[in-house]
Amino acid sequence: MITKEEMVELFADMKQNAPWDIAKPLLWGYFFADPDKAKLEAVQPLLKAKGYQIVGLYESKPDGDSPMLWWLHIEKVEKHTVDTLHARNQQFYKFAEEHQLESYDGMDVGPAS
Repeated sequence: MITKEEMVELFADMKQNAPWDIAKPLLWGYFFADPDKAKLEAVQPLLKAKGYQIVGLYESKPDGDSPMLWWLHIEKVEKHTVDTLHARNQQFYKFAEEHQLESYDGMDVGPAS
């Protein structure tokens, strides 16, 4: 699980090094993983209904002891603070658990345009 302390570090790093203004809305990407593609396909309408855009559903190849996984990538332009992003991560951990997905794997961020 991503901790609040890690969110503090992320925002401090972005403020120092990112070529975008973290006080403005940014494009946030979120990732879910499961070995069963159908489970990730089933949650897509629920996430779309919450305003998320589906970027794609990708297959990862097995790597050593790691099994093959499917990755669902969604995104949304949002303005976040440490607290709001931490809350969003907690919501997605709960969402993954409720829908019996193997994991919510975190997020990435970039400029909104």
